[in-house]
Amino acid sequence: MPLKPHETYAPAAQFALAALAVLGDAAAWATARPLAGPGRAVVSAALAAAILVFGAGALGVTEIVVTLVTLSGIESATGAVHALLNAAGAGFLLMAVVAFRRRRRGGCPRCGHPHTGASDGALVHPDASMASARTQVAAYVLMCGLLPWAGLKTVWTLGGDALGVTAEGWRKLNEDAGAATSLASVGLDASVMAALLGVFLLTGLMYRWGMVFPRWTLLLSGRRVPRLLPLVPAWLTGGALSVYGVVLNVMALLSATGVIPAFEPKPPFTTSADLTWMVWFGGLAFGGLGFALIVAVRSYAARTRYICAGAESAEAAKTAEV
Repeated sequence: MPLKPHETYAPAAQFALAALAVLGDAAAWATARPLAGPGRAVVSAALAAAILVFGAGALGVTEIVVTLVTLSGIESATGAVHALLNAAGAGFLLMAVVAFRRRRRGGCPRCGHPHTGASDGALVHPDASMASARTQVAAYVLMCGLLPWAGLKTVWTLGGDALGVTAEGWRKLNEDAGAATSLASVGLDASVMAALLGVFLLTGLMYRWGMVFPRWTLLLSGRRVPRLLPLVPAWLTGGALSVYGVVLNVMALLSATGVIPAFEPKPPFTTSADLTWMVWFGGLAFGGLGFALIVAVRSYAARTRYICAGAESAEAAKTAEV
């Protein structure tokens, strides 16, 4: 399975990944069975290893989404399928871990609250609500990291020069980027537009319209937003962007302080200093948006956490007794 046109995993690595997938599957199955101390330790270790490996393999999902949104084309269809399967596998294993932890604590594996009876009955969802003021401030402050990076790209796209890069040089760099070229012709940068989609997701996580479809969604207006619809892309995107942003920031810092060799300038950049600034701006943008999404998605997950109808009835009965 080629990850890129001229890049693939070695056969031994493929077999190792397949074996780990089977091991993770067996561990997920075992979480619903009674386990003693050593058994719990083995299952936990197997799940942790599988989630780390397949989660790392899913880091390219954000790049795939960006190329699809901007109509830039996918470098390798099989590589994209590989990354998406990694993301799906890591996500389902993580759900198994959450259910496992809830069972160990005496809670319902689905809603997390302790109650008697089956865990496959009706669900009670909370009313739509906004994120706390502290969450909103933190998310918006982190989101400001986009400004230097998006500002530079917008200047270049609109025909200006900045950071030693001319508009002509920037145009030549992106002249074979498919739909990105068309967007640039009207003063829009494809990556900035993709970042705005991330901002749209971020705001939806913090406001009521992210829990109940607003009026402008027409046929969906007033219906509850499926909980996983924003949670899955937010966790995937936030996790990938935050890791990528941290890496870029560390590289820029090490290069600027001379710990590692200075970046070799490549067109359209003419000096290593200018390229270092751009790497740092990219780190601020990706890391800022990634951590902002993580802050917002944690709030959204807590505000949309449902409860089984049986658990709610039990809580109501206890309140009435008091």
